[in-house]
Amino acid sequence: QVQLVESGGGLVQAGGSLRLSCAASGRIFSTYTMGWFRQAPGKEREFVAAINWSGGSTGYADSVKGRFAISRDTAKTTVFMQMNSLKPEDTAVYYCAVSRIRVGPPTAVSEYDYWGQGTQVTVSS
Repeated sequence: QVQLVESGGGLVQAGGSLRLSCAASGRIFSTYTMGWFRQAPGKEREFVAAINWSGGSTGYADSVKGRFAISRDTAKTTVFMQMNSLKPEDTAVYYCAVSRIRVGPPTAVSEYDYWGQGTQVTVSS
């Protein structure tokens, strides 16, 4: 079993920054892909960013390219997402997830095997 715990969410004004963290524990392998998704009220969960096991390959949703940056620590069990130039439309619950798929990186909800409980990000205008 894998446990994922997110932190770093909060309330920020438009144009501000936040840094999300996700710590993985349990039966986790350093070769897993780690990603971030978000879900706004009344909307489906959507892909935000992902990073492969080595950190050498990343992927981003078009809506966050150039503003968000995903990274992971050398132990490969913690993933971070630096969010800059935040907009009100970035408001959502952000979820960390782990996928056993190594190539891509994967962007579909169905391609991820384990999920965190989510952390709220609210951007005020």
